[in-house]
Amino acid sequence: MHAPVQPRSRSRRGKRRLNLRRLIVFALCIGAFAVALLAFRSVIANRTDPQAARAALQRSQAYLAASNASAARSQAFQAVKADPQLGEAHLALARAALALDDGVAAEASLRRALDTGVNASRTHALMAHAVLLQGDPRRALTEANKALAGNDPADRLYALRVRTRAYTAGGNLAAAQQSALTATRLAPQSADAWAELGRFRFNAGDIAGAIAASAKAVDLDRGNTDALVLRGELVRTQYGLVAALPWFEAALKRDPYRHSTLIQYAATLGDAGRTTDMLAATRRAMEVRPRSLQAMYLQAVLAARAQNFDLASDLLERAGTGVSQLPGGLLLGGSIDIAERRYERAIEKLRGLVSLQPMNITARRLLATALLQSDASKNGIDVLRPVVARGDADAYALTLAGRGYERIGDRVTAARFLDRAAYPAQRGSTWFSADDALPQLSAAVSKAAPDAPDATIPLLRGLIDRGERDAALVRARDIARRNSGAPAAHLLVGDTLMLLGRPGDAVAPYKDAASIRFDGPTMLRLVEALDRSDQRQQASTTLALFLSQNPTDLTALRLSASWQAAAGDFDAAIDSLEAVRLRIGNRDAALLAQLALAYAGAGEPARAVQYAEAAYVIAPNNPAVAGATGWTLAQSGDSDGGIELLKKAVGMAPRHPVLRWQLAQAYAQASRTGDARAEALTALNLPGFTDRGAAEALLAKLK
Repeated sequence: MHAPVQPRSRSRRGKRRLNLRRLIVFALCIGAFAVALLAFRSVIANRTDPQAARAALQRSQAYLAASNASAARSQAFQAVKADPQLGEAHLALARAALALDDGVAAEASLRRALDTGVNASRTHALMAHAVLLQGDPRRALTEANKALAGNDPADRLYALRVRTRAYTAGGNLAAAQQSALTATRLAPQSADAWAELGRFRFNAGDIAGAIAASAKAVDLDRGNTDALVLRGELVRTQYGLVAALPWFEAALKRDPYRHSTLIQYAATLGDAGRTTDMLAATRRAMEVRPRSLQAMYLQAVLAARAQNFDLASDLLERAGTGVSQLPGGLLLGGSIDIAERRYERAIEKLRGLVSLQPMNITARRLLATALLQSDASKNGIDVLRPVVARGDADAYALTLAGRGYERIGDRVTAARFLDRAAYPAQRGSTWFSADDALPQLSAAVSKAAPDAPDATIPLLRGLIDRGERDAALVRARDIARRNSGAPAAHLLVGDTLMLLGRPGDAVAPYKDAASIRFDGPTMLRLVEALDRSDQRQQASTTLALFLSQNPTDLTALRLSASWQAAAGDFDAAIDSLEAVRLRIGNRDAALLAQLALAYAGAGEPARAVQYAEAAYVIAPNNPAVAGATGWTLAQSGDSDGGIELLKKAVGMAPRHPVLRWQLAQAYAQASRTGDARAEALTALNLPGFTDRGAAEALLAKLK
């Protein structure tokens, strides 16, 4: 018989409960220890480290002295993190932020420096710069004056530089210049002071003075980033895009992540045609500032050039009104809207741009295009009137004007403009006519200042329009004498001399302007003056020099192609014209006609006919296009077809010597001797004919 099961004793159950309690207590102790350990580690991690802060501060100061503000800011931030109560670290962080044009961050760091006990007298110059960067020149002047009242020479120099910028922002150029010159006298060996003077002169239009000051700054300190960037901007103005790139690259070697330098570099790369490198530079800029408005704008330009208008529009919108309302943003936005058929939006933007820049011919053409597409033809004609009044008005603007007059029922005027658009040659360039009467223009000058360009240039136009050209020349020379560093003043003299029919005399002032600012308009003026004064070799050299620095300039490429073809270098002409076609597409009939003639001259008749026929489809009533098509057909063996089109071209432009000469040669190839002689003699007797030797040889052969 089994013994009954005995119940567990109370003592055994008690021991098990005790063991469980001990286990829980032990676990709690372990948890508490872990929490304490984590807390201790947190305290250790966040404790101040004065030694590390001082070391980081020294590195920051060294980087800033070496013009690497990005690295200086990083080290200053490490110093502040290691010891938040170290006032010098906050000052270093403010200085680095100011060097990077971040006024908001600089002011915040200065206020934290004051909270740590830094004497307020040490912050006035820095605070002046910080508030100026935030758009408050009056408060900046107040802070700068406090710094000037102190005894620290470095602060006084800094304050003078800030005063220069503040006075410039307020429009007081005389006071700004005085501050800049005082800074150079106070510290004649300071690259910063000379760079500040150069920047002021650049903004004031004294380009020659800016060039001299920037060169002095670089000579004093070849590693000064501000001086290198300014030098790059001025070299870009003085010599061209390609020459400027090494200066920006030198600045980026000093500070690879300086946003403003990256933007300047990217813009220059893009204008020079190096779009891949431009995109890489904008992406680097956005690594520094992910919401960089300037980088977004440049990327929008790239997208528009690639015909990706949706992306371009999105990027421009993301850049915000601060960029899209600037002249470049308005032009880009208007162009995108026209491409996307948003004409009302384009009109709004382009009207604003024309009001800001009334002489911007590109803006006027685009605005007229949008107006005509919106059935506002009369408004479009009004916008184009000053453009089509010029002797060198382009075929597109003339065609727009013609279509506008057609739409309002004035077919006689429309025909006159369409005939001008179709004619294969243009008259010499002039400037916009003065809208106001001469007394009003004189009063405007007296009210403004004798040298105020906005008032004086219209006055000169008024004098010339009234026939007082000698008086205009005296006035222009007087302005150039008083503003020898401003290229626009020298251009005034050259333009006046050209209107007086003295191209040889115009060369010197145009060269003076080009030595300061060698841009497209200056180059074209100088080339025209040289060419018209029988200095063709110098004109060709000038054009080649400009293209070496600005390899994607469309106007220069087309002009160069014309000269290359005239010299018989058809392969070079083809290269130039194909570069233009890649940029603007296949809808320019005149360009396609030029390509057809170049390929015909290069011995490629099949390709020549292909381009000529494409041009003829676009503009069958353009005599230059009809002539190019006829000439290429004749060169490819189709004499009858070529002669018919050349006769059509001559019928539309009977006094164009080149068309007559081409028709003479086509007749000769078809053995139509009498017709060939008649056309050759006609060509010889027309003004502007240049192939006299060839024509006389043909006539001798036909005898």
